[in-house]
Amino acid sequence: MADFGVLPALDEMVDGRGGVRAHWRPLLGILGGMGEGALADRARRLDRAVEDEGMAGVLPGAKHDAVWRCDPLPMVLPASEFADLEAGMVQRARLLEAVLGDLYGPQALLSEGLVPPELVFANPGFLRACHSAGTPPPQPQLHLYAADLLRGPDGRWRVLADRTTAPAGPGMARENRRLLGRVMPEAFRGAQVRSMRPFFDLWQDAVQRLAPPERGDPAVALLTRGTQSPRWFEDMLLSRELSCALVESGDLTVRDGTLHLKTLQGLQRVDVLLSRVEGATLDPLESSEAGTFGVPGLLDAARHGAVRILNAPGAALAEAPGFAAYLPALAERLLGEPLALPSVETLWLGAEGVPARIARESGWTLRRAAGTAPLDAGQAAALARTNPAGFVAARLTTPSLVPCVVGDRLEPLPLVLRLFAVFDGQAWRVMPGGLARIGEVGDLGGPLPPQGLSKDVWVIADEGGDIIGPAATHLPPLPIRRAPGALPSRVADNLFWLGRYTERLERAARLVRATQARISRGVVLPREAAEVAALARCLAQAGFVGAEEVAGSAAAQGLPSVIAAALRDNGVVMQLADRIAALTAMARDRLTADMYATFTLTLRAARAEMQQAGSNLEAIGRAMIALLRFATAVAGVAAESMVRGGAWLFLDLGRRVERAQAIASEVQFALDQPPARIEGGLRLILELCDSVITYRSRYLTVLQPAPALDLVLADTSNPRALAFQLEAIARNLSEVASAEDSALPGEAAALLAEAEAMVQEVIGAEDQAIAAASLPPRLEAMGERIGALSDAVTRRYFALLPAAQTLGMESVEPALRGAA
Repeated sequence: MADFGVLPALDEMVDGRGGVRAHWRPLLGILGGMGEGALADRARRLDRAVEDEGMAGVLPGAKHDAVWRCDPLPMVLPASEFADLEAGMVQRARLLEAVLGDLYGPQALLSEGLVPPELVFANPGFLRACHSAGTPPPQPQLHLYAADLLRGPDGRWRVLADRTTAPAGPGMARENRRLLGRVMPEAFRGAQVRSMRPFFDLWQDAVQRLAPPERGDPAVALLTRGTQSPRWFEDMLLSRELSCALVESGDLTVRDGTLHLKTLQGLQRVDVLLSRVEGATLDPLESSEAGTFGVPGLLDAARHGAVRILNAPGAALAEAPGFAAYLPALAERLLGEPLALPSVETLWLGAEGVPARIARESGWTLRRAAGTAPLDAGQAAALARTNPAGFVAARLTTPSLVPCVVGDRLEPLPLVLRLFAVFDGQAWRVMPGGLARIGEVGDLGGPLPPQGLSKDVWVIADEGGDIIGPAATHLPPLPIRRAPGALPSRVADNLFWLGRYTERLERAARLVRATQARISRGVVLPREAAEVAALARCLAQAGFVGAEEVAGSAAAQGLPSVIAAALRDNGVVMQLADRIAALTAMARDRLTADMYATFTLTLRAARAEMQQAGSNLEAIGRAMIALLRFATAVAGVAAESMVRGGAWLFLDLGRRVERAQAIASEVQFALDQPPARIEGGLRLILELCDSVITYRSRYLTVLQPAPALDLVLADTSNPRALAFQLEAIARNLSEVASAEDSALPGEAAALLAEAEAMVQEVIGAEDQAIAAASLPPRLEAMGERIGALSDAVTRRYFALLPAAQTLGMESVEPALRGAA
């Protein structure tokens, strides 16, 4: 560790005599043998891993690029110290559950004066709709509990804040452990680190047990705010760890008093809802704070036991910092035992004599008595003078320091430890690890921010210690399921448009490359003029503004600027890349880590090439190859890594619909010229459909309309042919269509028959050139029919509207509205 210089005096690593604490020594021994610059290199590798497959956005500069980083040096806790923390966490969870049970039930604590009414009724976390007057709530209020802990100068851990709404961090702690194990595996070999896996197994089992007993195969969903939330990535991780569906409020509906998930096959009942949002936003019928987010009738369904919501919607009440001043007395009253894990010293300013004491003494920090909205010191002091009951004073001592890798050296930085506990129906279980947050104490007291520096937390196991997992649960045999329709409509919508925009981006790349090859010389040859004119019309249809206007003799001078403009940050091609990035993020929970990395890395590389190309035609051509590489990667991972279920069906359906429309339009524009010049149009068709080599292998160098059109319109074995797309569309739709939806695959089959009929007419014509030149109007009509079929798919599977209600509806792109 010579590259880090002299080891500074650190509270967590070094004892009061300047020696290294015993539980740190094995790790430091391993790190010391890693060589010069090893930790700094591992820190860079961890950052790259987070960027490539973790929480960062698909494209650089995206909203979620400001993410939590993981320091390569973990925070280490000995088994004995963790055992004390574990016991304190369990006791606090039991205490807060008892407090919530009383305040949402008989409210004896208020009657006895043990809790001031101002901390309850003025608290925005108190939901009156959850109050069952006179009796305790029928179900526990807490399922997941977290606490932020601070080690003071005396060496004792104290609770800085209790987290009872939807505590953030367990998924991030699991991801930190996974990434650190991959980037620095040698550190784990010499240390007996307790695994987190049993905790998540227990958690998953506990969630399943909480479903109504009559439900033999319970359905569990995790409610998230969606990709616009900074906690989206962790919500996605938790849904995978706990094997539950990841849903947004729009995916849910309450029918006949029960909660359902809207899928392609209809409504699917939800028995347990893991809520990762504030309780006040769950039901717009019960709270005005819900706005347009909540699910109408959800709280009523929960009150009648039709669905379990975890944590209970009113659990936010216990997060109020003002309760910390009364927890010692409440522990004696409710549990009959002293509080083992105390809070930082806290006084409620509404109590008699407290404001005067705060004025006399220094070292106090003002915080809101209820809620966690940040306040600067001056603002808090002014508000506390006018409303002392709304504030508490806390002694936020300097936290302990822990070594962190900063550049190429170690620096001591303050630490707050977040631990997690889950109630399994009988007892509380504490995660053997947690999330160590790094920063100034003033920043560490509030909710988890969207970015920062964190550490993996190691709990060193006792030798011979038992690994506790979930008890065996007897479940009835599960029915085999292969139905593709058990997919939320929103997810199918996003995948459908991801396929369409990916194909649209590939089409733009092929058109630009074909155009660049013809105009890069500066002079368009006479035989190429018709091809350039057709390409200009294709570019105009693809959104390249002004492309059609510069066709003809001015093409060599005008089209380069049109193409360069499309590749700028606000150009059509860049906009397509941005939309694909947004849709990829929306579909992240349906992609494996390898698939996501493939999407991300190839799209970033292609975008970087476009940004560097400028107006240089040769560089633009290279950038188009990078775009084609991205599209090929998407098609490859979809073909080889996705089960042929609903997710793959709609991703592929989107690609086939978009490609079918593109082929129909490109063949239409290429053939729209006098029969005597049809050969140039045929040559262009084969190039754009990537079928030149196949044609030559079949027909050598003889170019005729019938063979060329057969290859690109009617050959179902050619993946670039119109017939191939229409056959795939009919097959995909038949997989998800019910008996009453037979018109959709039927329309695709009719379009396929029309494409084959056009080719047969050319084959049988006396003059094939004249017959081919007559096809553009029919191809234009076919393109419109394919667009209408896409609209019908949107209405049926994404908007969930019956056909009788769709008269006069315009084509919409629901996923794009969220992606823009």
